[in-house]
Amino acid sequence: MSELLKSIDARTKLAGTNKLEILLFSLGEDRRTGRRETYGINVFKVREVMRTPPITAAPDMPPAVEGMVSLRGMLVPVVDLARYAGVDSDVPREIMIVTEYNGHTQGFLVEAVDTILRLDWSMMRVPPDMLMAQMGGLVTAVTELEDGRLIMMMDVEKVLADTANTDEDDIRFKSIVPLDNPEVTVFFCDDSIVARKQIERTLEAMGVKYVAANNGRQMWEELEKMAGYAKAMGKSPADLVSLVLTDIEMPEMDGYILTKKLKNDARFASVPVIMHSSLSGMSNQKLGLSVGVDEYVPKFEPQRLSETLTRRLTERLPATTN
Repeated sequence: MSELLKSIDARTKLAGTNKLEILLFSLGEDRRTGRRETYGINVFKVREVMRTPPITAAPDMPPAVEGMVSLRGMLVPVVDLARYAGVDSDVPREIMIVTEYNGHTQGFLVEAVDTILRLDWSMMRVPPDMLMAQMGGLVTAVTELEDGRLIMMMDVEKVLADTANTDEDDIRFKSIVPLDNPEVTVFFCDDSIVARKQIERTLEAMGVKYVAANNGRQMWEELEKMAGYAKAMGKSPADLVSLVLTDIEMPEMDGYILTKKLKNDARFASVPVIMHSSLSGMSNQKLGLSVGVDEYVPKFEPQRLSETLTRRLTERLPATTN
């Protein structure tokens, strides 16, 4: 495992327009099913993997939060992923994956880590409805390996939302200022249920119409439909698509590829594309800019997102209203 751990820092510096690298891990055999499932997390969100240090219990924590650990002087909450995911296993979780995304650092207790796997996003599929229902929306994408294992990408943003203190959320959304002229339509895509709800709340507080999709491929299909509708009306697609807001990591088509398709298509080239992601590292932002992204907003900052959208949408209003 030491070589795996040593490689994580180097691998997080990698970025591609159609690749992702995931760290595979397991949570132990579920006594109810007799199965040991394999999960994945994007390596860009992994800061390090370590033996679980002593955990200090803390009061008023959500059930799946074991307590806090001190990492280089910083207190980090620790989530037992097996308890959170409802896996009935008494196997000790002696490995901790330290993750960093959405401006938060947290530790995830797991039974074991396996390997780092590089895949094309096109190999990742939207989970079947039955699996989505069974996992309570915890899985954002699935893929099958050559050895027959089903790999399930965990929605770590949902984990964070469910285990962090979100008391201030209502205040943050209430402070959003409605758009003066809401006759615009934002198209957005994100594979996380939590992220989509956050974006919807932001746009609704702004009084803006929107079209949502679960990934880049579905978003492109929606945009193609809108282009056909615009042509039938004798208009340009850019007249009806005011702005595209996209996540980076999504099954079937990621945000980088979606952006390249938009910027290389004369029908949509003038439409602003905002990248909205928990992958807030400079390498991700630079890569987004290299494929034509107009601006980058990290998750989850509703006020900052609304201000960015308002500025970009207001700039387009003279060209889209007659």
